[in-house]
Amino acid sequence: YEAIKQQYRPEVPEYFNFARDVLDRWTGVEKEGKKSKNPAFWWVDGAKEVRWSFEELGELSRKAANVLLDACSLQRGDRVILILPRIPEWWLVNVACMRTGTVLIPGTQQLTAKDILHRLQKSQAKCIIADDSVAPAVDSVEAECQSLKFKLLVSEGHREGWLNFKYLLKNAPSDHHCVTTKSQDPMAIYFTSGTTGSPKMAEHSHSSYGIGLTVSARYWLDLTSSDIFWNTSDTGWAKSAWSSIFSPWIQGACVFVHKMPHFNPHVVFESLSRFPITVFCSPPTAYRMFVQHKLSSYTFKSLRHCVSAGEPINPDVMEEWKAQTGLDIHEGYGQTETVLICGNFKGMKIKPGSMGKPSPGYDVKIIDENSNILPPGKEGDIAIRIKPTRSLFLFTCYADDPQKTEATIRGDFYVTGDRGVMDEDGYFWFVGRADDVINSAGYRIGPFEVESALVEHPAVVESAVVSSPDPIRGEVVKAFVVLTPDYASHDPIKMMKELQDHVKKVTAPYKYPRKMEFVQQLPKTISGKIRRNELRQKEWRK
Repeated sequence: YEAIKQQYRPEVPEYFNFARDVLDRWTGVEKEGKKSKNPAFWWVDGAKEVRWSFEELGELSRKAANVLLDACSLQRGDRVILILPRIPEWWLVNVACMRTGTVLIPGTQQLTAKDILHRLQKSQAKCIIADDSVAPAVDSVEAECQSLKFKLLVSEGHREGWLNFKYLLKNAPSDHHCVTTKSQDPMAIYFTSGTTGSPKMAEHSHSSYGIGLTVSARYWLDLTSSDIFWNTSDTGWAKSAWSSIFSPWIQGACVFVHKMPHFNPHVVFESLSRFPITVFCSPPTAYRMFVQHKLSSYTFKSLRHCVSAGEPINPDVMEEWKAQTGLDIHEGYGQTETVLICGNFKGMKIKPGSMGKPSPGYDVKIIDENSNILPPGKEGDIAIRIKPTRSLFLFTCYADDPQKTEATIRGDFYVTGDRGVMDEDGYFWFVGRADDVINSAGYRIGPFEVESALVEHPAVVESAVVSSPDPIRGEVVKAFVVLTPDYASHDPIKMMKELQDHVKKVTAPYKYPRKMEFVQQLPKTISGKIRRNELRQKEWRK
């Protein structure tokens, strides 16, 4: 870790464009025969496969760039909303937007018509690119979106009012000169996941992800040009940009994609067995599902490195995964607004439950409400120093919302909105979103620790812990618990007592949930993060 900190000295030139300066450079390396034979892109859907070299990716993305310029008359700085599943065209449009200087705004397939309307109106996007499943929702709100001028349909069929992207791509010329972009010019806008409020538009520059994610690529994901990397993230989220575009291609690695319309653990296991995937990334929710299965019947012969991000991963899930696969899970922590903030980097001792040490790209501290840096062992706000020099690897702003942008700054720091603790060894531990921390009779309790304790019990699939009003203590810990099928029919009062006793043994007794409710499922954001604020509001409205 100390060596990584010494080595990592990224340079940010005045002008930078990821398509020209990274992807096209790998095309040159490929042509010179100095790169492994791995493709740049490898897409699988059942028996269907698509493989592109960096040269083919370059040619097709230039054709896609000409579609945006010629068919849609888009100009540099125009905003483009992209809502597609994991299909090859999603990657082409990402690169085409870089080549044309248009600002990409990805969205997930799970957005409702109301969500799409909100995004179209807030972003003032001029163009939307979608498939047959999303097009009707777009059509239903189009009349309320004055800025929307072009609709591109990725489909074999035709739809009135839409241009057919596949047809236009096939017939577009493949010569295109990449625009010259400054490092700090806007490249993309990512809507935040909205765990605590309505999603905000985090704007990123060409260099923030394009250069800033080098630290993830090299030291957290441990990628080289010989690797085949599979990240299971939904295309609508910043994590997909992190790990399905920038990090792997910075290192010249192959991006592996399985279309997988619905998440299926068996499809994951079969793919890890069948294909030579060397590095794998999935969220904690997925790993929690994986360890419910017997993995001994599968052999992941090429897999050498596993990572997780999005939410904290429970220590017992890490232990169970290692027991079954022999591999550690390297947890990382970041936000839509940042690149990797903390991580369990290669060569570091892993402390299960910790998000590791600060990324060499940031000066990360735990601070109090007056911006004072707190000593080890003291809980506070996780923050990144931005004065006297603001890192170029942070989001530029919340687009069109200077007030919300300003609200993230406290003294010399960007405040993440997450609470944490640093231990004596410099490892950071996540406590919870600032809004999620429970204050019961003077004790501060982070939900993650209680949830981790609960999930260690064989009866619990997952849980969400929130504050609930109490006349004596002010508020108490309440757990919403999803039980495994084997325990679902057990007496709820006995089950509650058993789980309460279990938590008292596993963690400090004052943290045990005094209230408990058994539920079929937990409310989640579209990206799969638990919406504790929804459960908390329900409790306090009673």
